[in-house]
Amino acid sequence: MSLNNTPASERLHIGFFGLMNVGKSSLINAVTAQQLSLVSDIPGTTTDPVHKTMELLPLGPVVIIDTAGIDDTGKLGEMRAERARKVLEQTDIAVLVTEAGRELQPSEKELISLFNEKNISYIIAYNKDDPEGRQITEAGQTDSFTPDAEHGICVSALTGKNINALKEKLGEFSKKWEEKKHVIVTDLLAPYDMTILVIPIDESAPKGRLILPQQQVMRELLDAHMSFIACQPEEIPQVLADLQKKPALVITDSQAFGKVSKLVPEEITLTSFSILFARYKGSLKTLVAGAAELSKLADGDKVLISEGCTHHRQCNDIGTVKMPGWIEGFAGVKPEFGFTSGHGFPDDLKEYKLIVHCGGCMLNEQEMKSRMKAAKAAGVPMVNYGIAIAHMHGILKRSLEPFPDVLEMIG
Repeated sequence: MSLNNTPASERLHIGFFGLMNVGKSSLINAVTAQQLSLVSDIPGTTTDPVHKTMELLPLGPVVIIDTAGIDDTGKLGEMRAERARKVLEQTDIAVLVTEAGRELQPSEKELISLFNEKNISYIIAYNKDDPEGRQITEAGQTDSFTPDAEHGICVSALTGKNINALKEKLGEFSKKWEEKKHVIVTDLLAPYDMTILVIPIDESAPKGRLILPQQQVMRELLDAHMSFIACQPEEIPQVLADLQKKPALVITDSQAFGKVSKLVPEEITLTSFSILFARYKGSLKTLVAGAAELSKLADGDKVLISEGCTHHRQCNDIGTVKMPGWIEGFAGVKPEFGFTSGHGFPDDLKEYKLIVHCGGCMLNEQEMKSRMKAAKAAGVPMVNYGIAIAHMHGILKRSLEPFPDVLEMIG
């Protein structure tokens, strides 16, 4: 990914859903003016969900998701339909594609119920609103057909009817989505404040580039005309000595929390990228509450360690090596660890005592909140890497100083 590209986790995710052969893929191609999806008259042409990052006017950077028909049949078809429903966990705006000239089918109404349950904004696109499309609609239904006045729009992927109007409707939702977006760190700082970013370059660091949270924090500071210095942990004493005034904030990579806390004087506020991203995804309080469970683990308890990315595992990988070792050393027990990565996340979480999640920088806010909602429904506490590491090093209170409302929770 180019450093100038908007990361997928920061893009508006638009999912297209519906029955087989209603023209989902054709409509996507019409909306994007590209052949993004394979089109065929054969039902079930789209199998696994297809993600495509692109710029779409008037919306800007988006991820378009084409899904399999939710009425796909057979064992394999049921799996495809379930994967289509799983896409809802990532979806910011849903487009239900149906056929003009007929009322909604029960499975389409079920999808709308899911949209409402998950608080997903949605549009109903009544496709095939053209002479050819109406010829294949069941006889006698056209006259009784009434589109949804609030959410519906009649379109034709074949003729281009109302495609621009559909894009404008998506644009209206996009503006509301943008208005709800949070900041990562700049609301904690004043103009001309200096921030130190501590970025270890070790065997876990990706070669030749910075990880996404570091990039995003830097860009946000630059956009706000705020200054920062990036350094490695061992350089902190010299950097502090060279500054004419103390920095307003030090942000560290979570893996270096213990070392950095000893090098940064107590009077300087210290936190981590991971803690900032927990707040950015809207879940800091819940994740802080989950940290207390680390002390309650017993031998054999199942702990799920989940990462949102699918990076190549290093010999001293944080998720599969360091985190289990830290937890065992802190709790003094031998839990049973399970691991997931990418978009894979268990449907049934009840067997786990605790979920330890990464910062979620590669997941959009909708997917991160869906995971937290699933954990809450299963009664399983969740904590993220940065909060867990700070807690196990005895510096959680210090790392939460920028967030007084959260600090109150732990006394």
